[in-house]
Amino acid sequence: MQLRYNFRLHPTPGQRAALARAFGCARVVYNDGLRARQDAREHGLPYISDGELSTRVITDAKKTPERSWLGEVSAVVLQQALADLNKAYRNFLDSVTGKRKGPKAALPRFRSKKDHRQAIRFTKNARFSITERGRLRLPKIGDVP
Repeated sequence: MQLRYNFRLHPTPGQRAALARAFGCARVVYNDGLRARQDAREHGLPYISDGELSTRVITDAKKTPERSWLGEVSAVVLQQALADLNKAYRNFLDSVTGKRKGPKAALPRFRSKKDHRQAIRFTKNARFSITERGRLRLPKIGDVP
């Protein structure tokens, strides 16, 4: 059984900046993973496995000076962005091969910076919790009312 919680948040200005940073990092990781998979597909290379993609787009990218800022957000947010990409790619591939019922799924698209729909996911492993004062405690963001 899966549970999902939706919360109405009232973040402070500092927490808004941290959330915006998390949204941006998740978008960048998703787009980098999608670009890597598309490049491999266009050049006829084998499908990049989920573990290899995670290593390339998250772990190795954090070590470069251009993407060192990925370490400022929770790692779970980045891993869930890649999990969303992997699910989108599996839906597309299952749709092409006929395993997936219903309408055909298209190739995943890049996430836009200008799109107002921004979402990140924290799993149980992220150790998010609700405090006694009714605040949501998020890793690397703090207690959000």
